[in-house]
Amino acid sequence: MEKLDLTQPIKLTLTDAIHYNTGAIVSRTLLKNENNNLTLFAFDEGQDLSEHISPFNAFVQALEGEVELRIGGRPVAVKAGELALMPANVPHALKAVTQFKMLLIMMK
Repeated sequence: MEKLDLTQPIKLTLTDAIHYNTGAIVSRTLLKNENNNLTLFAFDEGQDLSEHISPFNAFVQALEGEVELRIGGRPVAVKAGELALMPANVPHALKAVTQFKMLLIMMK
C-alpha cells in the first residue's frame, strides 16, 4: 500500500485500507508523532497481543468482527461499530474472536 501524504486532505474507507493475512496480524500506521498515533490493524481469527502497558490513552475503534480485550484484568468484548478506552498505564491485552479490524487511536 502506498504511504499517505498527510499534508493533503485524505479520504479513506478504513476497512478497505488494510487486509487480512492468514495466521497473522497486519498493521498500517496512518499517523505517528510525539503526541498521537493512528494505526489500522487486521487480526486473523485467534491472533492475540500479550498483556502490555502504554503511556498513552488508547481507543480501539472496532471496524469489523469481534475482539476480547483484557483491560486491568477484566474482559471487555468489543464488536464492529463499538469504541473502547484502554487507559494509559493500565495493563491490557487482546484476542481476536473472529477476523477483526480496528483503528487504534493513541493520544497523550
